[in-house]
Amino acid sequence: MLTSIKSHKLQYEGQKLGMMYFRVALVLFGAQLLMGLIAAYQFINPDFLYGIFDFNVARMVHINALVVWLLYAMIGSVYMMTPEETGQEVVGVGLGKLAFWVLTLAVAVVVVVYIFIQIGPGKESTIWLINEGREYIEAPRWADIGIVVVVLIFYFNIFATYMKGERTGIMTVMVADLLALAGLYLAGVFYTDNVSMDQYWWWWVVHLWVEATWEVFVGTLAGFALLKVIKAKREIIEMWLWIEVLMLFGSGILGLGHHYFWIGTPEYWWEIGALFSALEPVPLVAMFVHVIYDWGKEQGAHGGSPVINNGPTMAWVTINAFGNFLGAGIWGFFHTLPQVNVYTHGTQFTAAHGHLAFFGAYASVLIGMFYYGIQKAYGIEKLKATFNSKMAIVLITFGVIGMTVALTIAGYEQVLVERAELGAGWDPYFTAQALPWMKQAMAWRMIMGVVTFVGFVYLFIDLLTIGKKEANN
Repeated sequence: MLTSIKSHKLQYEGQKLGMMYFRVALVLFGAQLLMGLIAAYQFINPDFLYGIFDFNVARMVHINALVVWLLYAMIGSVYMMTPEETGQEVVGVGLGKLAFWVLTLAVAVVVVVYIFIQIGPGKESTIWLINEGREYIEAPRWADIGIVVVVLIFYFNIFATYMKGERTGIMTVMVADLLALAGLYLAGVFYTDNVSMDQYWWWWVVHLWVEATWEVFVGTLAGFALLKVIKAKREIIEMWLWIEVLMLFGSGILGLGHHYFWIGTPEYWWEIGALFSALEPVPLVAMFVHVIYDWGKEQGAHGGSPVINNGPTMAWVTINAFGNFLGAGIWGFFHTLPQVNVYTHGTQFTAAHGHLAFFGAYASVLIGMFYYGIQKAYGIEKLKATFNSKMAIVLITFGVIGMTVALTIAGYEQVLVERAELGAGWDPYFTAQALPWMKQAMAWRMIMGVVTFVGFVYLFIDLLTIGKKEANN
């Protein structure tokens, strides 16, 4: 069971620490979905919990829970893979456990403040103790400092282990990426009085994480998972990882430019941003297709049936490869083209892209790592998908795609009515909100959100039971 896992099967203390991160990540995943359902219903019925738990608070907790559970799952995944890639116990694992408890306590306090205090006076004390007020990175200043300290400890653990053990290509990419991931967070810690400049650095945190460092990160995890699950060829995976590094660190920084025009920078950033933003998912899906082609050809040459050591992990990694291409690539590209973005910017198109991209590019592969952790913790040679596993995959995937389609329809309605016909502004905005297309689309978004949450319940039950069940077979 994930919540009471008997980790004696795990050889390394670092991997046990990884399981601790996985447990918190799973709880925060559920909290994120619950807050999303509340916010979705408030979009249909604005009076729901009005004055008690308003839409802006539910949305804030929903988004922050998403970012934090992904970070927990990422850190847990790195602790899970590092000992196997380096052949060494994680250096300073005791310090790492202390950092885990500090981070978890800080997250709990911040969530309580978000829910019960919510806002403060326009004073410096509010920034330090309640909320910094910047979307997606609302954490108060004391929590910012704590996060920086925790991330530095985490990076020390991984870098020292890397230097001590075997330095594989996968770990080399991971260590370089973690340095960039940690460093970029610092761009959101300081504040400048110039709004355009502040927004510039704000984008470096909230989107360059996504457009560069997180893409490389999940590519590394997907490659590691393919190595373990189907015994893919390391040279193929590492070749594509280096291509991904070259493309993403370049395309990520330039791709970020599709935001820049809206904070007062020159128009040429439109074209640069739209072009390079579209390139980001290409190496990951190319790596997956290349690995699967080579694996299938090799299996066929030996005349045997394909061997998959972990069915759920393989399924989620597959969803990751193509979900990333659709959500981050296709849905991202078709509304960031300059000629289109002048109408779509700030509409539900952005929400549609965000839902499918975060699920397809990040959540899916991290759920796959949850299952890999279960397999290692119980010492299961071959982990097979259960009924709950399959229901979780189908319902969560179908639910997220359904929400994406509903939000896309809502975005079209906004573009056609609010932007193109009525010329934007407050009155057109509220006119568009009241039309049948918008109401129906948001109702379907709510329904598909419920489907997604039911899928999460199946996932939660499966992660609680699959390890013990398969270990006893």
